[in-house]
Amino acid sequence: MPKKNHAPRRGAHGARPSRSRRRQTRRKGVVGAGALAVFLACAGIAAARYDAHSGAGVAPQARTQPAPAGAPDSTASPPASPSASPAPSSTSFPERGTGTFVKADGGTKVFGRGRLLRYAVDVEGGIGQDPAEFARQVDAVLDNTTRGWAAGGLWSFQRVSSGPVDFTVHLASPGTTDTLCAKYGLDTGGWVNCSGGNDVVINVKRWLELTPYYQGQPDLYHALAINHEVGHRLGHNHVTCPGPGQPAPVMMQQIKGLHGCVINGWPYDANGHLLTGPPA
Repeated sequence: MPKKNHAPRRGAHGARPSRSRRRQTRRKGVVGAGALAVFLACAGIAAARYDAHSGAGVAPQARTQPAPAGAPDSTASPPASPSASPAPSSTSFPERGTGTFVKADGGTKVFGRGRLLRYAVDVEGGIGQDPAEFARQVDAVLDNTTRGWAAGGLWSFQRVSSGPVDFTVHLASPGTTDTLCAKYGLDTGGWVNCSGGNDVVINVKRWLELTPYYQGQPDLYHALAINHEVGHRLGHNHVTCPGPGQPAPVMMQQIKGLHGCVINGWPYDANGHLLTGPPA
């Protein structure tokens, strides 16, 4: 829309204000400008603190509250596996890989009860990650029959390296993540994951850098990332925090803030109850 040309306001019948009136106006302008400068400086400090909790410093999914200090609440879920994850193949990555994917060999037995979903795992070339190691971590999440999606009696999972699959979990560079997700009308902005059709796309940036709430807990964040995106594949939509101090549901967009909940990467609690909240 073209900008309007705002001419200086005049008094009645277009007469200019008196000289004394103009001096008063200038003095008020100086005071107002000073107050505005102080306000903007404070706002700048607040914005800098706000961005410090935004995960990747990108506005669309900035944090709305500081990351929790110290150890997580006792209601937070355990890591994806009993032992800590080994160091990733590489902690650096390009903005865009080769665009081609290497599928992980081998597979797993069937885990869980209910409808069987067969899945494959692959890794984009040129991003410095090992397909076998990524598959091991994905398996540890999807094959968890205690707290994972396989715990509810509705779904069972099996990884395969050949034949038809119900979905594929991709580990991709930020640029390739954007390309894959854009096919489904999703804007990942080079820094988040997505799920669309039969594609579950994990952005290597998030996989390695985690988010502020999950720093030092890669297994737990990896469980959240896989469970959230596979949850979309299972038909689940976003929900919000059910109440202060309760575990954040995996279908909550935790990267936007916990809103009183505590970190959690699993869809079910230890008693087999689905952890969910009000629709977002």
